[in-house]
Amino acid sequence: MRAMEPTDSGVVVRNGVDLHWESFGDGPTTILLLPTWSIIQSRFWKLQVPTLARRHRVITFDGRGTGLSGRPTEAASYSHLEFAADALAVLDTTHTSAAVLVSLSRGALWGIQLAADHPERVRGLVFIGPAVPLTSNIPDRQEYPFDEPLESTEGWAKYNSYYWERKYEDFLAFFFSQMFSEPHSTKQIEDCVGWGLEMPPSVLAETSRAAHVHGEEAFRKVCERVDTPVLVIHGEDDRIRPHAAGGELAEILHGSLVIVAGGGHGPMARDPILVNQLIEDFVETVAPTRSTTRWVHAACRQKRALYVSSPIGLGHALRDVAIAGELRRHHPDLQIDWLAQHPVTKVLESAGEHVHPASRWLANESAHIEDEAHEHDLHAFQAIRRMDEILVNNFTVFRDVVEEQHYDLVIGDEAWDIDYFLHENPELKRFAFAWMTDFVGWLPMPDGADAEAALTADYNAEMIEQRARFRRIRDRSIFVGDPDDIVPDSFGPDLPAIRAWTEANFDFAGYITGFDPADFVDRDSLRAELGYAPDERVCIVTVGGSGVGGSLLRRAIDAIPIAQRKVDDLRFVVVAGPRIDPKSLPRRKGVTYRPYVPNLYRHLAACDLAVVQGGLTTCMELTANRRPFVYVPLRHHFEQNFHVAHRLRRHNAGHHLTYDEASDPDGLAAAIATAVAAPVDYLPVDGGGAARAAKYLADLL
Repeated sequence: MRAMEPTDSGVVVRNGVDLHWESFGDGPTTILLLPTWSIIQSRFWKLQVPTLARRHRVITFDGRGTGLSGRPTEAASYSHLEFAADALAVLDTTHTSAAVLVSLSRGALWGIQLAADHPERVRGLVFIGPAVPLTSNIPDRQEYPFDEPLESTEGWAKYNSYYWERKYEDFLAFFFSQMFSEPHSTKQIEDCVGWGLEMPPSVLAETSRAAHVHGEEAFRKVCERVDTPVLVIHGEDDRIRPHAAGGELAEILHGSLVIVAGGGHGPMARDPILVNQLIEDFVETVAPTRSTTRWVHAACRQKRALYVSSPIGLGHALRDVAIAGELRRHHPDLQIDWLAQHPVTKVLESAGEHVHPASRWLANESAHIEDEAHEHDLHAFQAIRRMDEILVNNFTVFRDVVEEQHYDLVIGDEAWDIDYFLHENPELKRFAFAWMTDFVGWLPMPDGADAEAALTADYNAEMIEQRARFRRIRDRSIFVGDPDDIVPDSFGPDLPAIRAWTEANFDFAGYITGFDPADFVDRDSLRAELGYAPDERVCIVTVGGSGVGGSLLRRAIDAIPIAQRKVDDLRFVVVAGPRIDPKSLPRRKGVTYRPYVPNLYRHLAACDLAVVQGGLTTCMELTANRRPFVYVPLRHHFEQNFHVAHRLRRHNAGHHLTYDEASDPDGLAAAIATAVAAPVDYLPVDGGGAARAAKYLADLL
C-alpha cells in the first residue's frame, strides 16, 4: 500500500513515447521530482512524495524506458535532451508554469538542461548525488569497455552489455549494493533490484550508450546559462559518483552544498528525514510562505505528553488508555495528546481522550497490514519492511507536531517509526522518550530459509547497534510482560540471546490487561448484565481490530452448525471488529453478529469459550479471566507463532490450532467441543502492570 495516492495522473505522448505522470497534493509551490537513469522507475521517490505533498504540489513521472512509460529501443531516444524535453512536456500537460526541480544522479543532466533552455520554468534546482561529467570516476570504479566481451566478471566488469544479457540480475544486485554503501541497506537494494528487473537489459544498454555523448566542456557551457538557486546533496561515501563532483557542481552553479558523511549514492532512501527536510527548507527559501510561531515561556508551560499507540490491532490502545489513567494519578495536571489513527481512535473516542488534529495526516498502518494479508496469512516481518514509506510519512507528521508544540514526554507503544528514526536522527530528540513493547526480536519463519534468517538478523543487529550508540534516545524502555515471557532464542549468528539482552536493556511492567480480573469474579452477574442467559453456553468468535481476520471468521461460521450438534445449548456471537463489515460475513441461523464492541474484554470474561486469532491482547485477556479459548495464529506471523505462542505455553493457556486445521469445519468444531469442556489451569496474570508502567513514565515527568 502506498502512503499517499495521487490526486491526478495521466499520460503525455511526446514524439511517440508515452510518459506516465502523477500529481500529489495541491500546495502553492510545485516540486517536480525528476526521473533518473531508466534503471529504476519514479517510485524511488516514494519516501519523499507524502512528506512534500502535505505542503506543496508534487509531480513525478516515469522516465522513458521504465515504469509505465514507453520503452524506445534506440540510444538516441535516451539523450539528456530528450529527458529535458520530457520534463517540459510534463510541466505543460499538468499546467505548471514553474517548479522546483529535484533530481537524483543522472537526472541532474536533464534538470540543468531544462533550467538553461527554459529558465522561466525553473524556480530552483536540488541535486542529489549528481552524476555529471565534471571529475574522474572514484578510484575503486575501474572503467571497462561496455560493448566488448570481457574475461573478468568481478566488480565493475559487470557493467558490460554482454554480461547484462547473461546475468542481468547479478549486475543489478552488484550495482545497487554500490549505490547503497551504508550498512543495513537490504530493503533499498531489494526495491531497486525489483524495479531494475522491469527493464529489459537490451534497452538499458541503449540508455547507457546515450550517457557518453555529453562531454565536460559542453556540460560546462550549459551550466553557464543556469541562473537559479541551487542545492547539492552528496554522500561522502558515494561509490557511484565521487562527492567531489557534487562540490564542483555547487561551485559552478553558485549553490549550497550538503555533504552526508557516511552516506552513499541514495540518501533520499537511506536518510529520508534529512533529505526531505533539506528539500523543504530549500523550497521555503525559493518560495517563502507566511507563518506565525508561538513560543511559550518555560514557567508558563503546562505539563504535556504525546502518546503514540500502534494501530496494528486494538490491544495497544486498550493497555495505553489504562496506563494513561494511572499516569494521571501521579500527575493530575498532565495534558495527554494522542497521535493516532483508526482503529485506535475508536478506543480513544470511547475513553474520552484527545486525538491531536495532525493525526489526519497519518498514513494508515492497519490498512497496509490488511492489504498484505491473504487467507489468514500475514508475513508480519515482510509487511513491516514494506511499510517503509508509511513509516517515513508518519514520523514526519510526528516530527512536525513536536516541533510546533512543547512536550515533556513522548510515549511510543510499538511506534516503530519514532523509535527507529530518532535513533537515525538523534538531533531531533528534545523531550523525554519512553518506548514500550511486548516482544523483542525479529524472528524468521522456517520456510524463509537462510535468506530470511539473514534479513531478520540484519534488522536485529541494526537495532542493537542503535541502542549501543545512542542510549540517550530512550529514557525508558518498558517490556510489557515478565522476563519469562521472552522467547529463548538469539537475535541471530554472533548476536546476543534475546532474553539476556532484553533484561539488560528494559524495565519489566508485567502484563497490562487494562482491567482487574477480580472485577469479574461474579460471572453470573456479568452475564446477566450483558444479556447472556444462565442456561446457555456462549462462544465468542473475534479476530481483533486490524481487519485481517475475515478468513478465520468465515471458517468459524462454517463450523458453527457442526459444533452446535456436538455441544448442547452453544450460542455463537461473531464480533467482526471495527474494520470488517458484519454484513460481508455468511449468515447462520442462531448466530449473533456484532460490529466493533467497546470493552470486548467484558464479554470475553463472561463467555464459556472463545475462538480467536493468535494476537497477544485477546489471548492474554482470556488468560487473565481464566476462560477457555482456541487460538489460530496467522500464518507467517512471526510474533503470533513464536512470541505469543511462547507466552501462552508459559501460562498453560489456550488450545492451539493451525489455520490448516481450522479450515476443516469438522476439525474446528471438534476443537471447540474439546476446549469448552477442558479444565482451566492457567498461570495467574498479575493485574498491576498498568500501574507499574505508569510509575516508570511518571518518573520521567
